[in-house]
Amino acid sequence: MHSAPSVSYPVGRSAFVAWLYAALVLVAMLALLAWVAQSSLGWRQWIALAAVLASGGIAARDWRDSPTGVLRWDGVDWSWEEGGAATPGHPEIAMDLQSRLLVRWRPESGPVRWLWLERASDVSHWDALRRAVYSRASTHVRAAGKPPAA
Repeated sequence: MHSAPSVSYPVGRSAFVAWLYAALVLVAMLALLAWVAQSSLGWRQWIALAAVLASGGIAARDWRDSPTGVLRWDGVDWSWEEGGAATPGHPEIAMDLQSRLLVRWRPESGPVRWLWLERASDVSHWDALRRAVYSRASTHVRAAGKPPAA
């Protein structure tokens, strides 16, 4: 069995995630406005407004601090390069939206990272990346055992 060809894929801040966060905050604000329109403005509404604004701030900070680097597959091993340092590990697909992948990066040591991979980051290498991520080829050879009895 052959493994997928090597590929290097840039990972940056996801515009899709920014729009998703903005849409969620907008829906929460619209729900809050509908609540205020149906009742008087009291302390509960002020707490809800603070919660929505805090959630929006947390989402903006999360997006701003999202990992940027290069995900590499050399045909044998995966690595994540960020700030000049390469970390070996392996990706696990959490969600596949065809033109976007949410990947859980599991390094050999260190914290797990969540990466949004987008086709728009490098259209020419997108298919190679998908082949590599979905490749079931294993480079680990099991020790030969006793053959099965006939």
